[in-house]
Amino acid sequence: MPVIAALLLDGVPGHHVTTPALCFGTADRCHPWVSYEVRLCAAPGFRSTGGPSSFGLATPWGLDGLEGLAEADTVLVPGHPERPGGPPPEVVGALRAAAARGCRIGAFGAGTFTLAAAGLLDGRRATTTPGMAAGLARRHPLIAVEPDGEVVADGPFHTAAGVLGGVDLCLRLITLDHGGTVAVETERQLFLDLPADHGEGPDAPVSGATVTGDTLGPTLDWLEARLDRPLTLDDIAAHAGLTVRGLSRRFRAETGLPPLQYLLRVRIQWAQRLLERGDEPVARIAARTGLGTPANLRHHFQRYTGTTPSVYRAAFRSMVDSLTRPEDGPAERG
Repeated sequence: MPVIAALLLDGVPGHHVTTPALCFGTADRCHPWVSYEVRLCAAPGFRSTGGPSSFGLATPWGLDGLEGLAEADTVLVPGHPERPGGPPPEVVGALRAAAARGCRIGAFGAGTFTLAAAGLLDGRRATTTPGMAAGLARRHPLIAVEPDGEVVADGPFHTAAGVLGGVDLCLRLITLDHGGTVAVETERQLFLDLPADHGEGPDAPVSGATVTGDTLGPTLDWLEARLDRPLTLDDIAAHAGLTVRGLSRRFRAETGLPPLQYLLRVRIQWAQRLLERGDEPVARIAARTGLGTPANLRHHFQRYTGTTPSVYRAAFRSMVDSLTRPEDGPAERG
């Protein structure tokens, strides 16, 4: 099971502490083939989180013996208040050791300053919260600072703004591990609280499931590239080089769904993405997703998500507007 170790320095904002567990835990809960373990690792001197509502936190992991980081596949450094003299030497040593053994390392908000202080970002691209980007560039001129706060990947290092406690960074890492569909579904579950099973049972995989061996992977890619076209069982079976009965057996084994139910699910997922990212009318989305008419789209969409396309679009945009708020700054500094 991949281990995500969040390294907590004193004063880390509370939402920076909870976000990694929330994101990776939601990916776990909603996708049976996804598995993560999130460890909260207290750095030396850690006492409590920062404002606006600070709280104490006892964790079983720390830097003693590097137990919290030695087994980690990914180390995350959330934001924290600026500390005179920079991060503790033990933290610098632990991060350098993690980098030396090839660990993936991410930071958001002022956590980027900690990676920079450890010398890990010299000669690389990185980012932080936009309001702190100029300070990062001034203090660490060997770093090519990108000021917009979008997730930046350079080698094993991934940096981002701290807005929403690093949600964007966590979702990017989930995308790298399990694909965009899993990340999009995780984002929806996080912010819109949609039903996880969509009427198909809690263990039903969705588009993007990881399969191995002699699989339907090429056929699934072919199918998902042709969502706007009428597709029959015979069409799908012909592409897969199987009989219709063999196709149905293979689909159930690899996706948990019959072929046409899988196709419908992928079409609804594509409709969700179009509703989230653009202003196309429902009639156009119905045509692009192969669902034909607005009435047909509304029927299947409501059955799948529990709401209508127009309400879904409004809810998603309201969520984005309400949750995209300025981050606390380098006295948070992150």
